[in-house]
Amino acid sequence: MNWKTFFALLSRDGHVARRNLLPMLLQNLLQPLLLTFVFGRVLTASGMMRTGFKSVLLPGVMAISMVLSGIQAVAMPVIAEFQFTREIEDRLLAPIATAWLGVAKIVTGMVQALVAGLVVIPAAWLMMGSDISIDFSHPLTFAAICLLVALCSASGGLALGCSVGQTQIGLMFSLIVAPMMMFGCAYYPWSFLAPFPVLKWAVLINPLVYASEGLRGVLAPMVPHIDTLLVLVALVVIDAAFLALGLAKFGKKAVS
Repeated sequence: MNWKTFFALLSRDGHVARRNLLPMLLQNLLQPLLLTFVFGRVLTASGMMRTGFKSVLLPGVMAISMVLSGIQAVAMPVIAEFQFTREIEDRLLAPIATAWLGVAKIVTGMVQALVAGLVVIPAAWLMMGSDISIDFSHPLTFAAICLLVALCSASGGLALGCSVGQTQIGLMFSLIVAPMMMFGCAYYPWSFLAPFPVLKWAVLINPLVYASEGLRGVLAPMVPHIDTLLVLVALVVIDAAFLALGLAKFGKKAVS
């Protein structure tokens, strides 16, 4: 392991992120702002939804923001560098093991996912009002879930980026990302799927379910949610699987 080279790669990615800070923030904030305004402000102010729905919605929007940002921050550059710009060829010549190039991309994606998730909280307060009920009494658990969700999205983005061809980018978002968002329990607690027993258990393969339920259990414990310990265990297992799969695919892609 060449730590100097590894940190140089991270520094380069950080420099690129700083130069594109405004577009990145707009990309990550636009959808959460729209969701919180329409569902958390318009529908609750009109009486179509209860005010308490804000506490259900905020953790879910935060989970969506983190997962989408982490996937996009890793998958899109990987696709571009391997299939369009061929920029990855220069990095493969760096004096460092190939697997650590993939780790560097995952770390960069994790940072962007964490930023995208955390900025949702003040943005939601701005859009939905100060009457939203959020609990910060378990900061360590909150930090652990955020880190696991960020790792899940970034490592999953690496696996997707190394698996999808340049002509299949739209298909990736249509067949993978869109269903993951709709059935990720972001807009409703997992227990609300009880009338649909088959679907209730089928969605448990969706990582966004554990991200939404985990953040909901920490930030809004008064809302029904999956037990936080089970969420942590599930996220650790999913992260390990995505990390192994992503690095394996990255290594094969680099060799080819």
